[in-house]
Amino acid sequence: MFAIALQQKQYKTYTLSDLGFNSSINVIPERGGIITSWCINNQELLYFDSKRLENQELIVRGGIPILFPICGNLPNNIYKYNGNNYFLKKNGFARELPWEVIEKSTKDRASITLVLTSNRLTKTVYPFDFKLTFTYRVKGNSLEIFQVYTNLSNTERMQFSTGLHPYFFAPNKHQLRFDIPSMQYVETKTGTVHDNNGKFDLNQGEVNALFEKLTGLATTVYDQSRGLKIILSYTSPYSTMAFWTVKNQEFYCLEPWTAPPNSLNTGYRLIDLEPGSSCEMIVRLTALFL
Repeated sequence: MFAIALQQKQYKTYTLSDLGFNSSINVIPERGGIITSWCINNQELLYFDSKRLENQELIVRGGIPILFPICGNLPNNIYKYNGNNYFLKKNGFARELPWEVIEKSTKDRASITLVLTSNRLTKTVYPFDFKLTFTYRVKGNSLEIFQVYTNLSNTERMQFSTGLHPYFFAPNKHQLRFDIPSMQYVETKTGTVHDNNGKFDLNQGEVNALFEKLTGLATTVYDQSRGLKIILSYTSPYSTMAFWTVKNQEFYCLEPWTAPPNSLNTGYRLIDLEPGSSCEMIVRLTALFL
């Protein structure tokens, strides 16, 4: 049996539940369409800083933020298009804007569909007419994020990259092991290349790594302290995986991206949509308690 409940807290919060499996997610459309919680059998799988949510001037830290139309940052936060410079903050604007709920369903699973459409303000930083349609689906021990990106222009091609920024809750990060399908990764701050052995030096103040040449469509994390395995699977447009964590903070981020930072300037792995066309992508998270 599936259910959807709405609570009016500081923001409208939707809870999607699989009651038979005791799994659920919370979604706040007004704050970037963000998923703030994913629970199975009363075990929280996501990290979320609720204090930052309360302050509208702060970017939310935690949950699963949506990255669009860039992943990472641009040099000086600037990119050039058709001879004009545009200012775009790190990870884009989709995670900061209110999304609209257009559909809810409890048939076969609990699902909610959200839409973000371009407007006068978005066009000052990203001069394209677009519509993003995200459907969150909860069933059993899986959370599926089905995405449709639409170019609403009749004449202009639309270029972008996109990604998700899940914050996973991990009270003991030294008990983590990662199976990321890539031979090497790059430290984004230093450019140092490392062989991928499934571990990171978590004694550093911050770890910021980029896996740019994924050879498979699934990444797995083993959390021995919780007896937990999380599988992050994705469709082929996702070619890059970012990893980020901060010392003494109970989270790590595994972020599927379609392109590395600065792709709006370099063109590398940019998605290029013809006028009036759409593309679809899926990210699926599955949790197994061992």
